Amino acid sequence: MSDTTNASSPPRDLWVMSGMLIAAASAAVASFTGLRGLALITGWPSRLAWLLPVTLDAYAMTSARVWLASTTGARRARRFARANAIGAITASIAGNATYHSVAVGLMQITPPIVILVGAVPAAVLGFTAHLHALRTLVEPESEYIRRDEADATEDRPRPRTRSKVKRTPRPRTEDELRTAAREADAAYRASHGGRPITRDELRAVLKVSGSKATELRRVLAAEGQ
Repeated sequence: MSDTTNASSPPRDLWVMSGMLIAAASAAVASFTGLRGLALITGWPSRLAWLLPVTLDAYAMTSARVWLASTTGARRARRFARANAIGAITASIAGNATYHSVAVGLMQITPPIVILVGAVPAAVLGFTAHLHALRTLVEPESEYIRRDEADATEDRPRPRTRSKVKRTPRPRTEDELRTAAREADAAYRASHGGRPITRDELRAVLKVSGSKATELRRVLAAEGQ
């Protein structure tokens, strides 16, 4: 078991891990300072200003966790979590940029900035609650089956359909035409009070030329004498 585990997971590089921890710590401290300063200059009380960076960072980590976790089964939850993680990171970047721009005199605090910063806690609460609700959803197995079958169908090359070759019907013999003419004449007489079939009706029923219909009509007339 240990050999399999060691073969499947590469060894950790301590230098890489150390670099990641240092970068994460410095980024968290710097972001915390900028967002806290933004909260102060937009009217937050000093005792509560630290809640702005904590709220955004916690929101970003939660969304990223739901997005990347293997336990998240619903695709709707993954899509929503991905959008929220990217949105939280973007909001943190924008907040830090705004604070530093104000600090060096490139920007001034305007009413829209105050409103946006003040709306962060309520917006994060609503998005997080909705994310939690989506995470508890479980897509039916049939959804996965239909998607897999649809993907497989799209990837699978479609077989070429052979066009059906229209076969020319075998020409009828003279005896067959006369037999068919007799049957048509009998049916016509039965429905028309005993009157013999006309040339045009014979031509339409047997689907023959006019001259052939005339010839068959003469044969029927001769047989009827």
